[in-house]
Amino acid sequence: MSTAATRQRSTRRNRWSPSSTKVAVLAGGRGTRLAPYTSILPKPLMPIGNRSILEIVVDQLSSRGFTNITFCVGYLSHLIRAVFDNGAKGKASIAYVQEEEALGTAGPLRLVEGIERTFIAMNGDVLTMLDYRNLVREHQASGNLLTIATHKRTIKADYGVLHLDGAKTRTVKRVVAYEEKPEIVSPVSMGIYVLEPEALDYIPEGTYFDFPDLVHALLANGELVGAYMYDGLWFDIGRQEDYERAVEAWSENGMAPEETDEMVRAR
Repeated sequence: MSTAATRQRSTRRNRWSPSSTKVAVLAGGRGTRLAPYTSILPKPLMPIGNRSILEIVVDQLSSRGFTNITFCVGYLSHLIRAVFDNGAKGKASIAYVQEEEALGTAGPLRLVEGIERTFIAMNGDVLTMLDYRNLVREHQASGNLLTIATHKRTIKADYGVLHLDGAKTRTVKRVVAYEEKPEIVSPVSMGIYVLEPEALDYIPEGTYFDFPDLVHALLANGELVGAYMYDGLWFDIGRQEDYERAVEAWSENGMAPEETDEMVRAR
């Protein structure tokens, strides 16, 4: 990158404030993993207590000063518009980008207008206590083009896993170790990202393009991609078991997720 481009990016980062930071909320998916519920409601409008997930997300963002929000909508978008055009947006200013066809998780960002400095992109079905301000600050201090909010998740294998010797020529190999349904702890994406505007140059226009595609493109071109490690409350509402746990946590505590920071960690 040229010295001028580096200086321009540095200046843009120094001018950062929550109110000037655009947040693109990806709310256009069909939510097939939550069927049949999502045959009636778009996934971001699934209820948690007496509010939808998306209402909670908007409240959390705006309470921390992030009021410049754009919804990237598609499936059943008229229901999302109805909710937020009738008072649910609170202090936030909400704009809409309509996907005429599915563009993946990164593709819709090319449709968002006015991205000129550091911005947040996130899924509209994420319930978390993540500190968005600190996430952006750490991203800017790192010099990354993209920073991914990251959580450790335990994945349990359904089968016994065999460790075999390294012989490549034998059909029958020797077993050197055996693990019965091991648990693997891996860092996973929380579906929340902080990006610089230059990252948009790696997203093709009008084409289905996911965030993993963007990460591959950035790494292939030598750009810096970072992981912001977070061990607090996080529910991926895309999975039915996490949705049920989120609903249970709400009903048991009788309070909003932003008030349950001292709860037993979700992971």
